[in-house]
Amino acid sequence: MALSSPTATWDTIQNVFYRKEEIYSMSWSIQDLSDYKISVGKNGGPIAIIRNENKILSTKKHSIGKPKIEIYNSSGILKSNILWDLNEKPILIHFTINNLIIILKSGLYRIYDLSNLSFYKQFSSLGGLLNNTNNNNEEEDGIINILEVKAYEEGMVILTSNLEFLEIRGWNGSRAIPLISSGLIEKPSSWAILSPDISTTAHIQIIISTFSTILTLDTLEKIDQKIIKGPFSNISISPNGKFLALLNKKQLWVVSIDFNRNLSEVDLNQFFSDSSEIIEEIQCEWCGDNAITLSWNGKVILIGPGGDSLSWDYSPAVQIVGEIDGLRIISSGTCEFVQKVPDATLAVFSPGSSHPAAILYDALDHFERKSPKADESIRSIRPDLGNAVDTCIEAAGRELEVIWQRKLLKAAQFGRAFLDLYNPNDFVTMAQTLKVLNAVRYYENGIPITYEQYIASSPSTLILHLLSRNLHLLALRISQYLNLRPDPVLSHWASAKIIRSSQKGVDPSDGGLGDDEQICKAIVDKFEKEGERGVSYAEIARKAWENGRARLATMLLDHEPRAAEQVPLLLQMKEEKIALEKAVDSGDTDLVYQVLLHLRSTLSPGDFFHILDDSISPKLKPAVNLLQVYARQADRDLLRDFYYQDDRRTESGCLEMEEASQQAYAEDRLEHLKKAAKAFGESKERQFESKMADDSYRLLTLQQIYEKELDQKFTFSGLSVNAFIHKLILEGFTKRAERVRIDWKVPDKRFWWIKLKALAERKDWEGLESFAKSKKSPIGYEPFVTHLLSLTPPQPTHAASFVARCDPRQRAELYVQCGDWGKAAESAKERNDRGKLDELKRRAPNGIAQREVDEVIRRVGK
Repeated sequence: MALSSPTATWDTIQNVFYRKEEIYSMSWSIQDLSDYKISVGKNGGPIAIIRNENKILSTKKHSIGKPKIEIYNSSGILKSNILWDLNEKPILIHFTINNLIIILKSGLYRIYDLSNLSFYKQFSSLGGLLNNTNNNNEEEDGIINILEVKAYEEGMVILTSNLEFLEIRGWNGSRAIPLISSGLIEKPSSWAILSPDISTTAHIQIIISTFSTILTLDTLEKIDQKIIKGPFSNISISPNGKFLALLNKKQLWVVSIDFNRNLSEVDLNQFFSDSSEIIEEIQCEWCGDNAITLSWNGKVILIGPGGDSLSWDYSPAVQIVGEIDGLRIISSGTCEFVQKVPDATLAVFSPGSSHPAAILYDALDHFERKSPKADESIRSIRPDLGNAVDTCIEAAGRELEVIWQRKLLKAAQFGRAFLDLYNPNDFVTMAQTLKVLNAVRYYENGIPITYEQYIASSPSTLILHLLSRNLHLLALRISQYLNLRPDPVLSHWASAKIIRSSQKGVDPSDGGLGDDEQICKAIVDKFEKEGERGVSYAEIARKAWENGRARLATMLLDHEPRAAEQVPLLLQMKEEKIALEKAVDSGDTDLVYQVLLHLRSTLSPGDFFHILDDSISPKLKPAVNLLQVYARQADRDLLRDFYYQDDRRTESGCLEMEEASQQAYAEDRLEHLKKAAKAFGESKERQFESKMADDSYRLLTLQQIYEKELDQKFTFSGLSVNAFIHKLILEGFTKRAERVRIDWKVPDKRFWWIKLKALAERKDWEGLESFAKSKKSPIGYEPFVTHLLSLTPPQPTHAASFVARCDPRQRAELYVQCGDWGKAAESAKERNDRGKLDELKRRAPNGIAQREVDEVIRRVGK
């Protein structure tokens, strides 16, 4: 119910205004909070309660049996519950943005997804994953024993039974990291963690009360603060990480985090007479960064810096929760918020305030009552009107009651009308923000987040809070309203829909039909309706597959446009052929190779090659080609197996021939040649190739035989038939060369050329002459002349001896090439070729050659 005045809930501590406002009347039926152990999430987070096993409870109020962990929102509406199935009871229940963490003394801890409490992951504090399904295991051997544990958003710190501290970072089962040795000899009276987000070192720090002093330690060092006011039963760190509140049996001491500044010391005797009885149960929390709150037995005391205080009674019990800008008080009947009155609110509503914002607010009231004082008020603050408008906007954000928000924004809007130049962005942004905050504060949603908490976290964090409560529609509308990408919301909604349908068999929202087609259609239609193309269908499909809905997962993946997202999940789902088809369709060769290599490593050769069968899957031909390219470069055995499985005899033979050419040892080449001949021989169209491979095999075998017969003094392996004959002749093994000629049916012309070159290379002129005379040359005798002339150095004398056997028409020119101009002229004379003689005369060099030609011509003239 709206209050008649915004100051009705104000009170003062040493001239500092504080206000306590009721946010909700609790919907639960809990009469005594002391019957439960309670944990509350920050920033308007949910409330978890579990039966207090250390207290004797009435069976009329509490059921017998295993306890339940009940999850309420801040308005006391039950959202979910967990039947605790272990005999060991939790020692800490902690909320993060998305999860509920339950930690046991044995070192086990469970991480529940707040949006689906039926699923959890279970780890040990040593970092080993124990189980991610329901489990009834009790304490395990070897699991670390813990005395105390404290948690923050990104992890927890454990005090072990040997009085050492371990840090566990994250909530994914990571290994515990030992901090520097504490050197404790008995359990500390209290300790607290300074989380990395507020620590000056950006690392976790532990503040420990032991005996009369305080120790500060982290992973690298331990510092003794050397104080004598301890021991302290309670250590509380301010939200900004700059101050400490230390509580002992006599006083409350507030000091800077580095212990250099003593801020206040408050005697506790003024609040209770026998501190020894109450100190064990006392709660100590910061109210923002300005005041300390103590609570015990339903009594709440807010203590200012000077020791003055305000007190409230919530008998029989109450739970207080410190926030960055105030304090939540949760009792059996109400949820209230206490905070120092913000400066902007104080400027507007403080009694007797002369601040321009207060005058602007009054001016609006005069204007609505049609009083001329409105104009006078505006004129009086004209120079500061912009500041007044800004202050009213800021004050509106700090109000929880909608009526005061509207009045303050209306005052700001009224003031804007008198400004010539004013940027309305702040006004519009605040109006949007308040609309969002009021929506989530609605009692059914039960998230009493303040403007300061909203700004300190972010809109995206608020969306995560809503998703953890399955408030998908509200999260979607807020995302669209604030121009945030809605894909996280839609993705979470789709995953939650799949999980619900899997747990219940049917989804009531589908009209009782929970089959895969309808769920897939509902998800796709929703995404298309919201116009969101950035949602990963693969992520949703993975959730479907994890819940045993493989067919639904495949259907969803058909709508995923990014093959790189589709393929890995399809491989996990054992849909290898579909994964390969998707990779081929994407045109991404790297993705195709990824699939091929995965299939190669996970499937048997038969199954692997069956998937790649062109006749069965013509679409996979590009993948087959890529496989051949890869195998040819990196895995010849794979290529050989593929050709064999695919009955590619020609390719197999070519591969063996190629492999044979690359072998360093003749034995290995023989093996590959034999395989090549066999492969070619199995194809009717490749009989010629088979014969060639077989001839190569026989030739290499003969070469091996000759090498052995000649005591390995000569190397013939790998030579072609021509080169083999040439080397045999060159080395003087003419009979062996003749055998090779006969066995391989080398034509006479080729053999004569080979032998000519070999004998010339040996400079065996007599052998060459004998060879020329052995029978009529099938290549003629001009090659003898030209080849001898081409040697280095040329052999014109020996070449000239073969010119007489050449064609008479060519002899003159051949003699010229041999440098014998006289015989050239004689040859021309014998043919009565006067023209050739004249040509020789013109060409002959001066000297003997010229005289020889002239002499022949002279004889012709006679």
